[in-house]
Amino acid sequence: MRIDDFAQREPSFKPEEYFLGPARAWGMFHDRFGNLRRQFVVDINGVMEEGVLVLTEDFVYSDGETEQRIWRIKPLGDGQYEGRAGDVIGTAKGVVAGNALNWTYRMDLKVGDGIWRVAFDDWMFLQTDGVVLNRATVSRWGIEVGVVTIAFQKPGARAASAAVYPQAVAQAAE
Repeated sequence: MRIDDFAQREPSFKPEEYFLGPARAWGMFHDRFGNLRRQFVVDINGVMEEGVLVLTEDFVYSDGETEQRIWRIKPLGDGQYEGRAGDVIGTAKGVVAGNALNWTYRMDLKVGDGIWRVAFDDWMFLQTDGVVLNRATVSRWGIEVGVVTIAFQKPGARAASAAVYPQAVAQAAE
Protein backbone atom coordinates (compact mmCIF):
# COMPACT_ATOMS: atom_id res chain seq x y z
CA MET A 1 0.00 0.00 0.00
CA ARG A 2 0.99 3.59 -0.50
CA ILE A 3 -0.09 6.26 2.00
CA ASP A 4 -1.02 8.64 -0.82
CA ASP A 5 -3.73 6.20 -1.93
CA PHE A 6 -5.75 7.29 1.12
CA ALA A 7 -5.38 11.08 0.80
CA GLN A 8 -9.04 11.64 -0.13
CA ARG A 9 -10.53 9.13 2.32
CA GLU A 10 -12.74 10.26 5.19
CA PRO A 11 -12.94 10.71 8.10
CA SER A 12 -9.65 12.59 8.36
CA PHE A 13 -7.27 10.96 10.87
CA LYS A 14 -5.30 13.20 13.23
CA PRO A 15 -3.62 10.90 15.79
CA GLU A 16 -2.84 13.77 18.18
CA GLU A 17 -6.59 14.48 18.36
CA TYR A 18 -7.93 10.92 18.23
CA PHE A 19 -5.69 9.62 20.99
CA LEU A 20 -6.31 12.49 23.43
CA GLY A 21 -8.07 11.19 26.51
CA PRO A 22 -9.14 7.58 27.03
CA ALA A 23 -9.57 4.82 24.45
CA ARG A 24 -9.74 1.04 24.59
CA ALA A 25 -8.42 -1.51 22.12
CA TRP A 26 -8.83 -5.24 21.58
CA GLY A 27 -6.18 -7.17 19.71
CA MET A 28 -4.70 -10.48 18.71
CA PHE A 29 -1.46 -11.83 17.29
CA HIS A 30 -1.40 -14.52 14.60
CA ASP A 31 1.86 -16.21 13.66
CA ARG A 32 2.92 -16.53 10.02
CA PHE A 33 1.01 -19.80 9.73
CA GLY A 34 -2.25 -18.16 10.81
CA ASN A 35 -2.27 -19.65 14.31
CA LEU A 36 -3.75 -17.39 17.00
CA ARG A 37 -0.98 -17.01 19.56
CA ARG A 38 -2.15 -14.23 21.84
CA GLN A 39 -5.08 -11.94 22.59
CA PHE A 40 -5.13 -8.74 24.63
CA VAL A 41 -7.05 -5.70 25.75
CA VAL A 42 -5.33 -2.35 26.13
CA ASP A 43 -6.54 0.74 27.95
CA ILE A 44 -5.03 3.90 26.50
CA ASN A 45 -4.83 7.45 27.75
CA GLY A 46 -3.29 10.35 25.86
CA VAL A 47 -2.29 13.81 27.03
CA MET A 48 -0.50 16.64 25.23
CA GLU A 49 2.66 17.90 26.93
CA GLU A 50 4.46 20.77 25.22
CA GLY A 51 3.34 19.72 21.74
CA VAL A 52 4.06 16.01 22.30
CA LEU A 53 1.35 13.36 22.62
CA VAL A 54 2.15 11.19 25.64
CA LEU A 55 0.26 7.95 25.12
CA THR A 56 0.10 5.47 28.01
CA GLU A 57 -0.93 1.95 26.99
CA ASP A 58 -1.80 -0.61 29.69
CA PHE A 59 -2.00 -4.12 28.21
CA VAL A 60 -3.70 -7.16 29.76
CA TYR A 61 -3.03 -10.39 27.86
CA SER A 62 -5.32 -13.42 27.83
CA ASP A 63 -2.73 -15.39 29.83
CA GLY A 64 -2.87 -12.77 32.63
CA GLU A 65 0.41 -11.02 31.81
CA THR A 66 0.35 -7.22 31.97
CA GLU A 67 2.56 -4.67 30.27
CA GLN A 68 2.77 -0.90 29.99
CA ARG A 69 4.17 1.09 27.09
CA ILE A 70 4.46 4.87 27.10
CA TRP A 71 4.77 6.52 23.71
CA ARG A 72 5.94 10.09 23.15
CA ILE A 73 4.67 11.08 19.71
CA LYS A 74 5.62 14.37 18.12
CA PRO A 75 3.67 15.81 15.17
CA LEU A 76 6.22 17.23 12.71
CA GLY A 77 3.77 18.86 10.27
CA ASP A 78 2.75 17.84 6.75
CA GLY A 79 1.30 14.59 8.11
CA GLN A 80 4.67 13.43 9.48
CA TYR A 81 5.20 12.04 13.01
CA GLU A 82 8.01 10.61 15.07
CA GLY A 83 7.70 8.62 18.26
CA ARG A 84 9.69 6.97 21.00
CA ALA A 85 8.92 4.35 23.63
CA GLY A 86 11.09 2.41 26.08
CA ASP A 87 11.17 -0.80 24.05
CA VAL A 88 11.31 0.86 20.63
CA ILE A 89 14.73 0.94 18.99
CA GLY A 90 15.52 4.45 17.79
CA THR A 91 12.63 6.52 16.48
CA ALA A 92 9.30 5.35 15.10
CA LYS A 93 8.23 7.11 11.90
CA GLY A 94 4.66 7.86 10.92
CA VAL A 95 2.86 9.47 8.03
CA VAL A 96 -0.85 10.31 7.71
CA ALA A 97 -3.00 10.88 4.63
CA GLY A 98 -6.79 11.01 4.71
CA ASN A 99 -8.07 8.34 7.11
CA ALA A 100 -4.81 6.32 7.19
CA LEU A 101 -1.66 6.29 9.30
CA ASN A 102 1.38 4.20 8.40
CA TRP A 103 3.59 3.75 11.47
CA THR A 104 6.93 1.90 11.27
CA TYR A 105 9.40 1.02 14.00
CA ARG A 106 11.69 -1.65 15.42
CA MET A 107 11.46 -3.01 18.92
CA ASP A 108 12.68 -5.73 21.23
CA LEU A 109 9.83 -8.20 21.73
CA LYS A 110 9.70 -10.79 24.48
CA VAL A 111 9.22 -14.23 22.93
CA GLY A 112 9.22 -17.07 25.44
CA ASP A 113 12.38 -16.70 27.54
CA GLY A 114 14.15 -14.63 24.90
CA ILE A 115 14.02 -11.28 23.17
CA TRP A 116 13.60 -10.85 19.42
CA ARG A 117 14.37 -7.64 17.59
CA VAL A 118 11.45 -7.20 15.19
CA ALA A 119 10.13 -4.60 12.77
CA PHE A 120 6.52 -3.39 12.81
CA ASP A 121 4.72 -1.98 9.78
CA ASP A 122 1.41 -0.67 11.18
CA TRP A 123 -1.47 0.54 9.04
CA MET A 124 -4.22 2.29 11.00
CA PHE A 125 -7.50 3.38 9.45
CA LEU A 126 -9.95 5.73 11.14
CA GLN A 127 -13.53 4.56 10.68
CA THR A 128 -16.76 6.24 11.62
CA ASP A 129 -18.06 6.02 15.18
CA GLY A 130 -14.64 6.56 16.78
CA VAL A 131 -13.15 3.24 15.64
CA VAL A 132 -9.59 2.77 14.36
CA LEU A 133 -8.69 -0.54 12.72
CA ASN A 134 -5.02 -1.50 12.80
CA ARG A 135 -3.14 -4.24 10.97
CA ALA A 136 0.54 -4.55 11.80
CA THR A 137 2.91 -6.87 10.01
CA VAL A 138 5.71 -8.11 12.28
CA SER A 139 8.98 -9.22 10.68
CA ARG A 140 12.36 -10.47 11.80
CA TRP A 141 15.39 -10.35 9.49
CA GLY A 142 13.00 -9.31 6.71
CA ILE A 143 10.79 -12.39 7.11
CA GLU A 144 7.18 -11.98 8.24
CA VAL A 145 6.67 -13.73 11.59
CA GLY A 146 3.11 -12.63 12.26
CA VAL A 147 0.31 -10.11 12.14
CA VAL A 148 -1.22 -8.03 14.93
CA THR A 149 -4.84 -6.95 14.44
CA ILE A 150 -6.26 -4.28 16.74
CA ALA A 151 -9.56 -2.39 16.96
CA PHE A 152 -9.50 0.91 18.92
CA GLN A 153 -12.60 2.69 20.15
CA LYS A 154 -13.16 6.00 21.90
CA PRO A 155 -15.71 5.85 24.73
CA GLY A 156 -18.96 7.67 24.11
CA ALA A 157 -18.30 8.10 20.40
CA ARG A 158 -21.47 9.08 18.59
CA ALA A 159 -22.70 7.40 15.44
CA ALA A 160 -21.33 9.20 12.42
CA SER A 161 -21.92 6.61 9.70
CA ALA A 162 -24.82 8.48 8.11
CA ALA A 163 -22.74 11.66 7.75
CA VAL A 164 -19.74 9.93 6.15
CA TYR A 165 -21.46 7.23 4.11
CA PRO A 166 -24.97 8.63 3.51
CA GLN A 167 -25.56 6.70 0.28
CA ALA A 168 -24.51 3.36 1.81
CA VAL A 169 -26.65 3.93 4.91
CA ALA A 170 -29.66 4.81 2.74
CA GLN A 171 -29.18 1.70 0.59
CA ALA A 172 -28.86 -0.52 3.67
CA ALA A 173 -32.16 0.84 4.99
CA GLU A 174 -34.00 -0.16 1.78
